[in-house]
Amino acid sequence: MKKIAFFALLCLLFACDSEEEYSPKPKGYNYIPLPKNTYQSLDSTQYPYYFEYSREAIVRPDSSFIAEPYWIHIIYPKLGRAEIQITYKDISDNPQKKLAELIDDSHRLASKHLIRAEGYGFQDYKNADGLPVVAIGLAGEIPSHLQFYTTDSVKHFLRAAIYFRSATENDSLAPLIDFVKKDMLQMIRTQKFVRSFKKK
Repeated sequence: MKKIAFFALLCLLFACDSEEEYSPKPKGYNYIPLPKNTYQSLDSTQYPYYFEYSREAIVRPDSSFIAEPYWIHIIYPKLGRAEIQITYKDISDNPQKKLAELIDDSHRLASKHLIRAEGYGFQDYKNADGLPVVAIGLAGEIPSHLQFYTTDSVKHFLRAAIYFRSATENDSLAPLIDFVKKDMLQMIRTQKFVRSFKKK
């Protein structure tokens, strides 16, 4: 009887010891399956600019109260709350003054994220017409990680910004952020202004 009681006590002690080895699993990150980056053409009869954008995205007019003609959102309905916002300005009535204001606004809008950003930098590109494109990259727990603007200096000014409207930490969104960044770089490479465009 004593042997049975002793054996039961040993089992109980080992069971307690083994339970201490277990701990709750760390909180997992969302799994985001991503397709290949493939592209389609923006309808250049509808807008004074052109570029290629993701086949995973759809184009919607900007419905905000400040929206102007040809402002659009490139939305990824299957990939969370990711989107690229496009704003456009015709500067032909006063190119020098308007261009200076719009470039200043572009940097000011990007700088709003610097409070929370862990880093930022500038990169110069060329679009399909050989016009300069200034890209602004930001890192950290912020909603916008890449923005750019470009202009022909006489008539057209275009600005684009990626936004992730999600409370999910950016570490877990990293694959999606990289996916949409690739799409924006394709947008930059293929972007051009439509010289023959006529207002509807």
